[in-house]
Amino acid sequence: MRPLVLLSAVLFVLISLTPAPAKTPYLSADELQGEAQRGFGEILDLWRDGRYDLLYDRTIAGGKGSKEQFARKLAAAGKKPACCWEKMQEVKVSVKNDYTVTLKAKVGMEGEGAGTDYVTRSFRLQKEDGVWCISQSDIFSLAGERKKKHSKSKKRTDQ
Repeated sequence: MRPLVLLSAVLFVLISLTPAPAKTPYLSADELQGEAQRGFGEILDLWRDGRYDLLYDRTIAGGKGSKEQFARKLAAAGKKPACCWEKMQEVKVSVKNDYTVTLKAKVGMEGEGAGTDYVTRSFRLQKEDGVWCISQSDIFSLAGERKKKHSKSKKRTDQ
């Protein structure tokens, strides 16, 4: 009986010292790709639904405008994301690290004209506070807003 108790004690000590496999905070590349794609879909849905205040919170800081200016620009924009299967197609996600990915997709955009226009391009997404964010310039570019070009003034020569 004594050897059995000793063997049980040794096994108990060995088992308790062996680290248990635990899920790390880091995701696999496949998990990151899926999470980023879902995040991009959520961004497009917020925009389509006119929830600009929440969309603003999903943009990467750097814009000079306020949340209200951001909302006004998008509300007045000529385009918004299409619904359902037209929203996002042919998605490819390249993982740079746990907080940065490049997502290439064919995005369906609805505007004043008939039908859906498609734009295929890449977007850089960043994970901030656990959510995927996109740059405001990418949003405005899709919306059809162009940056204002400053015209070069010609030098005036006095004759």
